[in-house]
Amino acid sequence: MSAKPLLSVVIPSYNYAAVLPRAVESVLAQATEEVELWVVDDGSTDDTPAVFAALGERYGARFQGVRQDNAGPSAARNHGVRLASGRYVLLLDADDELVHGALPQLCEHLRQVADVGLWLAGHVSVEPDGRERAHPASPVPRAPLQRLQAYLLDKKIALSHGACVFLRELLLERPYPEHLRHSEDIPVFAYTLTRGRVEVLDLMLARVHKHPGSLRHNATAARKVGLALVDEVFRQLSPDLQSLKPRYRAQRCLSLFRTCLLAGEHDGARDYYREAVRTDWRVLFNLSYSRKALRLWLKR
Repeated sequence: MSAKPLLSVVIPSYNYAAVLPRAVESVLAQATEEVELWVVDDGSTDDTPAVFAALGERYGARFQGVRQDNAGPSAARNHGVRLASGRYVLLLDADDELVHGALPQLCEHLRQVADVGLWLAGHVSVEPDGRERAHPASPVPRAPLQRLQAYLLDKKIALSHGACVFLRELLLERPYPEHLRHSEDIPVFAYTLTRGRVEVLDLMLARVHKHPGSLRHNATAARKVGLALVDEVFRQLSPDLQSLKPRYRAQRCLSLFRTCLLAGEHDGARDYYREAVRTDWRVLFNLSYSRKALRLWLKR
């Protein structure tokens, strides 16, 4: 590739040999000279090396794959971002794929507007039984504080890898936290969402395949991260955004309360509910959680 690419697509992969070719094909089948692809194998123990060899034979220099010792998805993404040379980066999970024909449309938008820090597109969720549902990109408020509130607290902005395109320099400023093995994308989304111009595209960019074994549904990993996520989310945010931290901490406590409750860890659930009330007593007015907490205490 002679000229510097406009867009780098980075695919982190761990033990996804069975579906990795689908993700790679979805990129390279529609990539022009403006697009480069990097695949980072995070120390897979399956047939990924053989898949790398086959993809290299099929696509030649267009397929760029590297291997690292297993260090988690954050480390794999950060490695790919450092290798990337495009102005923008699209992070695509190895079990997902780009929508056919979407990449040229995306690049057209990227060429037209230069001062965008984050592009948001829609995605199509694909259930294990084959059912599909389109999810258009969420509208985004103008002010950073309102954006952060809409994302973290009100859940009105839905963000997912494969349907977001980042200005690469923002990902270098705010790398993925490698000490987190769950919810590690939230601090990065929060940072890039509040750091500059955000553009919403009327475009379905990715097909996101749902499966119950995914790490994003792993309750054990969520409990292990615990409240450390709150400090990580706000660690690099500007002072004018810190006012939302107590409310987000209380909300995180409620989320962990529910997670522990569903897992049958009643002592942990009680602890998180107490901490939620200590952090922001107004959570008592969230009747759904209050009823669950009351029933839990009555069982003692």
